[in-house]
Amino acid sequence: MATTKTKTKTKTKAKIRKQVAKKARAQKTVPSPLQADRRVAPSDKALREHLVKLLTGSEAHADFDSAVGDWPVQLTGAKVANFPHTAWMLLEHLRLAQWDILEFSRNPNHKSPPWPEGYWPKAEAPANEKEWADSVAEFKRDLKAMERLVSNSKNDLYAKLPWGDGQTLLREALLVADHNAYHLGQLVMLRKCMGI
Repeated sequence: MATTKTKTKTKTKAKIRKQVAKKARAQKTVPSPLQADRRVAPSDKALREHLVKLLTGSEAHADFDSAVGDWPVQLTGAKVANFPHTAWMLLEHLRLAQWDILEFSRNPNHKSPPWPEGYWPKAEAPANEKEWADSVAEFKRDLKAMERLVSNSKNDLYAKLPWGDGQTLLREALLVADHNAYHLGQLVMLRKCMGI
């Protein structure tokens, strides 16, 4: 009788293990994007939404319009003590760097300008109000393009860009957000120093 009970217990345990395994397979979650083998792409909708918010500055740092918005054109080339850049220099640097990163992210034939001279304007002030306005418009246009690139679920955030040396779209979007936040912070401080 003891052997029958043991056999029954063993069959019951085996049946329970099979049921648990079946349930676990049915509830299997999508692998983490941090796992090396991603046969099934995870839903990264939330990440894409966070990236767009980070790019637009609507979370933890000043956004572009708050930093640059109503800057008086006559002060775009003004310098303050102990600060090496003018508003024009910072705006153009932001625009040029963002444009370069955007183009690198989407165009395999893009050639980056020489560093550092290709990323800074030659003049401390714009030639006129139109040049300032054009730079603002181009910055905004390229930022929207980066947002669209990141938002498009057909673009793999984690895949290495074939024309790069290990960069991914995720890395490039974070680079734009980080770089913009840094220099927008400088523009905010410049505004404060100038009392505007």
